[in-house]
Amino acid sequence: MPFRDLRDFIRALEAAGELKRIQAEVDPELEITEIASRVVKAGGPALLFEKVGGSDVPLLINAYGTDRRIAMALGVEAMDEIAARVEMIPAGPQPAGLIGKIKSIPKLMRLADFFPRTVKNGPCKEVIERENISLSRLPALKCWPLDAGRFITLPLVFTRHPATGGQNCGIYRMQVYDDTTTGMHWHVHKGGAAHYRAYKERNERMPVAVAIGADPVVTFCGAAPLPDDFDEMVLAGFIRKKPVDMVKCETCEIEAPANAEVVLEGYVDPEESRPEGPFGDHTGFYSLPGEFPVFHVTCVTRRKDPIYHATVVGVPPMEDCCIGRAVGRIFLPVIRKQLPEIIDIHMPFEGVFHNLVIVSIRKAYPGHARKVMHALWGLGQMMFTKVIVVVDDDVDVHDVSRVVWKVLNNIDPERDIEFAHGPVDELDHASRLPRYGSKMGIDGTRKWKGEGFTRDWPDEIKMTPEVIERVTRRWREYGL
Repeated sequence: MPFRDLRDFIRALEAAGELKRIQAEVDPELEITEIASRVVKAGGPALLFEKVGGSDVPLLINAYGTDRRIAMALGVEAMDEIAARVEMIPAGPQPAGLIGKIKSIPKLMRLADFFPRTVKNGPCKEVIERENISLSRLPALKCWPLDAGRFITLPLVFTRHPATGGQNCGIYRMQVYDDTTTGMHWHVHKGGAAHYRAYKERNERMPVAVAIGADPVVTFCGAAPLPDDFDEMVLAGFIRKKPVDMVKCETCEIEAPANAEVVLEGYVDPEESRPEGPFGDHTGFYSLPGEFPVFHVTCVTRRKDPIYHATVVGVPPMEDCCIGRAVGRIFLPVIRKQLPEIIDIHMPFEGVFHNLVIVSIRKAYPGHARKVMHALWGLGQMMFTKVIVVVDDDVDVHDVSRVVWKVLNNIDPERDIEFAHGPVDELDHASRLPRYGSKMGIDGTRKWKGEGFTRDWPDEIKMTPEVIERVTRRWREYGL
């Protein structure tokens, strides 16, 4: 069964020995970050700070900091369970002929069963505050010494396209300016920014709702790299095997998760911007200040005793690394539907998601590795990947040491490295221009004669299976 809400998940974590309650009073400026950073890097438990200085709201952090807790959050033993279900969803052209279409109906119907449903009320509306709104009541964190201020670090930002009515959910940091305004850090390539541009073209105020502390699947799906026109709540319902209950906001035409701890309602004026940042980001560097839209809070709805859910990013590994790894495992089948030659993909933590992707393929023709590089660069959020390394299907992409050994033995640098230009991540501080720069592809596969390689290719050194078995069997005899 899916967790009903965040506190249901907290109870499960505590029962499994995966949560530690901290009763000592802690400072939301820097101190919580240092504590959380040490615990995350040590593979430690989720932390529930019950006394946060300046607030009467407890704070949960590191809820997704290990593979085990991610699996618990998503209600599975391993990510491959969800990946196998994702693989069953029809994609691409529909089956030809009547029989093929009929066979696909049950799968499509099951997906439709997970669409979010609107309910009249929910726990997030136990208290409704239209007057005396004060964001300072929330224990928002100042994470790193050079941060511009306190930030809401795990907000689920809900927006709706003014023409299509399609709703989007994304996680975008929010710098708290004062009691009723925050920054809205929409990267230009993200779904929320696309909605913002649509309102800007109409010169209309943009309604926005921000949920804090939703159930764990809903929060996870807010971080998923879905197409702009795909509702993240459908994915959440699919993973939960149960639709997400949504409730209409009080002051704007947006729906938010009914079981959230806190919902901030308001708007963004398309003509208003304000300096936002710097902020210690997931790259391990500070993202630089920039002009971003301003979110005005018009109403706060919440539970009577809310819990504030936060995260901290910084030099990897941090909590977001585990989320990113889980996203990669779940969406690998989606990539394979479009590129069936792919065996596996690995995004090392050191690559902070968008700097390095290692992919193994079943090579079938000359130039196949380069085809895969360019296909990945043209695939959604993969367009931000700075370096793609392609290896043969006998290489374990998760064994980085072996990958480096095989690639460095297999490449002639001038021949096997190519460069391309295109969009890069907003946080890439090294690109020649903001959001535009170069990418590198490395063909680390064995070279074929059809690719112009006419020399003999040496065999890899391997012991015979018979000798391996004999030595294993006699190991104790050697006295080693």
